[in-house]
Amino acid sequence: MSDLSRSPNVFHPTRPSAVGSRNSLAQDGRDQKQEYDQLVQEETERILDTIQTKLPAEVLERLDVMGGLKEKLYNYFNQNYQNMFNRYITTTEDEMVKKIRNFIDKEENKTLARYTPKEIAAMLDEIAGADKFNTGEVEKSIVNMYGHLHGHIQRGVNDLENETNSLLRQKTDVGAFIRGENAYSVVKAAFKDSATKPKTVTDTKLSVNILDSELISPIFQYQATVEYLIKDQISRTISNLIDQEVERFQDELIDQGKEELTDSEIIFEKMKRVTNYTDDDVEDETSKRYTFLAKELMQKIEGLRAEIDPSEFDPVNIRENLKKIIDMENIRNRGFNTAVNSITSILDTSKMGYQYVENLKNARELIIREYEDTDVENLPDERYQIRLKYYDSEQLEKEREVYDQQMEAFRQEIQKLYDVIEAVYQTGRSRFKVNDYEDIVAKMSRTMKKRRDLFRFEESGDKLVEEMQRTWNEITLLKANPTDVERLNQTYRHEKKLFKEMLNKSARKLEQIYGYQNPQERVILDDRVRFLRKEFDDFDYLINPYHIQSGVVLDVDITSIKRKKFTLNGMANVLNEFLHGISKGFQDAAFAAFKRRRSTVRDDIGMNFSNDYDEPVAQSLPGQGAQASAPAPTETVSRTPAQPRGQADVSPGKGSISSDDLQEL
Repeated sequence: MSDLSRSPNVFHPTRPSAVGSRNSLAQDGRDQKQEYDQLVQEETERILDTIQTKLPAEVLERLDVMGGLKEKLYNYFNQNYQNMFNRYITTTEDEMVKKIRNFIDKEENKTLARYTPKEIAAMLDEIAGADKFNTGEVEKSIVNMYGHLHGHIQRGVNDLENETNSLLRQKTDVGAFIRGENAYSVVKAAFKDSATKPKTVTDTKLSVNILDSELISPIFQYQATVEYLIKDQISRTISNLIDQEVERFQDELIDQGKEELTDSEIIFEKMKRVTNYTDDDVEDETSKRYTFLAKELMQKIEGLRAEIDPSEFDPVNIRENLKKIIDMENIRNRGFNTAVNSITSILDTSKMGYQYVENLKNARELIIREYEDTDVENLPDERYQIRLKYYDSEQLEKEREVYDQQMEAFRQEIQKLYDVIEAVYQTGRSRFKVNDYEDIVAKMSRTMKKRRDLFRFEESGDKLVEEMQRTWNEITLLKANPTDVERLNQTYRHEKKLFKEMLNKSARKLEQIYGYQNPQERVILDDRVRFLRKEFDDFDYLINPYHIQSGVVLDVDITSIKRKKFTLNGMANVLNEFLHGISKGFQDAAFAAFKRRRSTVRDDIGMNFSNDYDEPVAQSLPGQGAQASAPAPTETVSRTPAQPRGQADVSPGKGSISSDDLQEL
């Protein structure tokens, strides 16, 4: 170790750990060049052996296998390996030199190869203060480097996972497109052949709905009033205080040797405590609802929105200053800006470039397209379009009204076309020629009437078949009358199937009427059928607003080549990273309220400095292991050493389960 260079500025190609060196101390004397030559040589020989085995003899005679081909293969491997290795070395050295060059040199000389635990770092910080033992900048640099490294590794693993799943399935489906932990958020996923290139290109649509309760950073409309924002913050504070009270109540029950609360009991305990923090008395200034913000201040900001008329703006007024405080906290824009930054940064790092961005901030809508042009004829077969929009309940109500109106418009136009084609068919039908079942019925109607008169069916009181009301249209089955719940959540599945069958039947009837002839009437009717079919397919391709709840809707349209699927696989990783970044995900209430059992808690896990002697777990209350069986909220509770069971911040976070818990289950 004495002959090693101790300065990070030394540059040498072979000296270990020098800048630009091909060797490092971790290689322990290995010859990197010999290993590399052996790797390239073996790969070249392996491919040459495969070529000689697979190709027929007459083809091998024309190939210069032992001469030029081997040289080309060797150069190909050599060049690609060198390019990858040089890029890796350059990037690594640049980051290390810029970030922690001096720190690494000092730590290598000390032969220090372990990371200081967080507990020791926190202890040193508490002893000496922020000005001493301060390694914050170095730790930030290390965290950033490892974060970028893990991000690249994760993207590579995701690519490998998607490719493996695709190979195993031998087809493209939603399972290969979006992973299981985010499948619950899918509203609509559709794979269909492209209209212009059905044999080689696939059009994919994926719509994801992230609810308000699942967002890590809440999103508000730009027009939301300051009063609403403040009340929302107060409501969140009240919920947190109630959770803390219930958690303390749980601890008291356990310390007394009683059973924990069940899930239902926890809900009722929370409800009982709501009146401790608020009530419905709006007029009384001493009401509990004005504990956090006085009634006078609440009245000042009533109806105040994101913008104030310049003619009324006064920086000294109370309402202007209250609005300024809210604006400085950036509560109104924080959530949507976080979502926009997340999706754009993921697209950049995933090499999914885009040429068109339209960020409608006030409308809470983001449109990203890979290419600016929207004409399908001028676009490549690998492309995507993303639409990110936040919907509240009022917007969804308006969208549902428009959706109903559009569905009714399609019903009228398709029914009109169906009636016109039926009228053309009835007009051109010959009275003396039998073409279908209706002609046979018309021909046999007289015979059927004579037979009924002979047997006098009408005396029995039964109606004639012709007089009965017809309820079945022979296109689709009858639809059951919707309930109130179904009216509020219209699916229109029956209507969509009916309209498509009516268009198909209209096209078949035109072929039956005209055969191989193409008069002007048929051309016009065929064009109308194709137009309505295309428009209705596009309408059916959209998201039904009855299936969306208040929150963020991510609508992705992808066009990808079937044998390539580059954009499809790349967008799968983008969506999964995006959902992981802005959504807390679905949480089962049983697991969200799960808590580590007191009987499995050890005193030596959470250690602290104290002069008092902590009682061991064996001296705790008797029978506690059998009574602590019900799940409870998972708020982390800090306990002093003098309290029973000696806990100190050892409870897991929400939704986390330890190995001890799994063993108990």
